[in-house]
Amino acid sequence: MFAEYLQHLIYGYYPYLAGTVFLVGSLLRFDHGQYTWKTGSSQMLSSKHMRLASNLFHIGIIVIFFGHLFGMLTPHWVYAPFLSPGTKQILAIVIGGIAGVLCIVGGAMLLYRRLFNPRVRASSGFMDTLILAILVFQAGLGLVTVFFSLGHLDGEMMLTLASWAQAIVFFGGGAADYMTEVSWIYKLHIFLGLTIILLFPFTRLVHVWSAPLGYVTRRYQLVRKRG
Repeated sequence: MFAEYLQHLIYGYYPYLAGTVFLVGSLLRFDHGQYTWKTGSSQMLSSKHMRLASNLFHIGIIVIFFGHLFGMLTPHWVYAPFLSPGTKQILAIVIGGIAGVLCIVGGAMLLYRRLFNPRVRASSGFMDTLILAILVFQAGLGLVTVFFSLGHLDGEMMLTLASWAQAIVFFGGGAADYMTEVSWIYKLHIFLGLTIILLFPFTRLVHVWSAPLGYVTRRYQLVRKRG
């Protein structure tokens, strides 16, 4: 009975708590703390391996984010005519596995800098180090789920998790019931993911909202030589 209550609390109500804090907290942070709305780059303090670590981490986490976004929230009927659940599962394992390795390697390098480089550590806040450690751990959990997914190559587990996510996002109701037969590793991965969303407004992750996407479509800047 307690286990059922806990399941509904974590996978039925906690997502909405995390989502509310995510949205309202981001808005309040932007409104009242714009001077903290930045990445707080530490490259000028120590540039050794910084570019490699940052690129690996960001490429990995961007691929993971959009992979989860479209993979979990795209209804089955959209891709069913040309992509079977099993094939989609294999694509998720391969692409997610590669992206996860990139994220872990880059994130571990960045975390090492924050912990063991005196100058970088002195300029880092507690939440800076904590959220980076959580992201690296979460990526590690994601890689562990890959091995569990090898036992579900029919894609049924992926469809179950996608049904849960869609029930949450689209207010379908009964979302927690989808998690009844789900393995503990997926449950832990989802819980930690929701916790990252909850912590988002209180960390430097808010700089995601300010991604310079305008640079892609802006007009060229003309620079002329004098005389």
